[in-house]
Amino acid sequence: MRAKHRHALPGFGLTLGVCLAYLGCIVLLPLAALAWKSASLGAAEFWAIVSAPRALAAYRVTFGCAALAGLVNLVFGPLLAWVLVRYRFPGRAFVDALIDLPFALPTAVAGITLTALYASNGPLGRVLEAHGWKVAYTPSGITVALVFVSLPFLVRSVQPVLEHLEPDVEEAAATLGAGRVTTLWRVVLPTLWPAILSGFALAFARALGEYGSVIFIAGNMPMVSEIAPLLITAKLDQYDYAGATAIALVLLAGSFATLLALNLLQLVTVRRRSAGAT
Repeated sequence: MRAKHRHALPGFGLTLGVCLAYLGCIVLLPLAALAWKSASLGAAEFWAIVSAPRALAAYRVTFGCAALAGLVNLVFGPLLAWVLVRYRFPGRAFVDALIDLPFALPTAVAGITLTALYASNGPLGRVLEAHGWKVAYTPSGITVALVFVSLPFLVRSVQPVLEHLEPDVEEAAATLGAGRVTTLWRVVLPTLWPAILSGFALAFARALGEYGSVIFIAGNMPMVSEIAPLLITAKLDQYDYAGATAIALVLLAGSFATLLALNLLQLVTVRRRSAGAT
């Protein structure tokens, strides 16, 4: 009779229980409290809060700017990852470290810095306004701030996949007659799409709840440049906790729906790729 193999760490039952308990306390309990507080409102009152004109305007700014920032990083994030992985150049380590700066920098510091740069008297804002583009205190400034804070998600999601994608694959495609565009579209991108979609989902979800780096550059004008997290804070300042949780629940639902949709799309992409390989 074969002896039972003993692991150095505790078994599946104990580790699963610890993980579920940890997730329950850190994630599920706060979300349940949010839903419970929102449930104290009647259906009509809840709908009146979340569909008020000011709330709808805040949703448009928040979701619109988050989507636009995600699309910008959808292009430049993988491009940065490609440059960092495929090329060796002076200062590469410094550029690689800069990618993580939005993670390490306090969001309030980022917001103040961006405002100083893009304000009317700032070095970049002065030039842009001379060409008719006002950035600070507009939705454009919000988008710039969200691009800054969400860029690392795309780069760090794509970079490990690129590091495991050997250049020999691209060279083999070239020897078989594929051009650069064909190699990129038919060889490289199919491998990167799951990581790109995952990075976009993380960047979009982060941008929806971003507050510190946005409030300084947004202008915070209701119906124009007010973000939903700021509206939540305003309701909390008025001790309207139920109203604040109702707005927060809308953001949570939007973020969860986006993550679910992109994860399903990622799963379909991986399955199609696996089916094509077989």
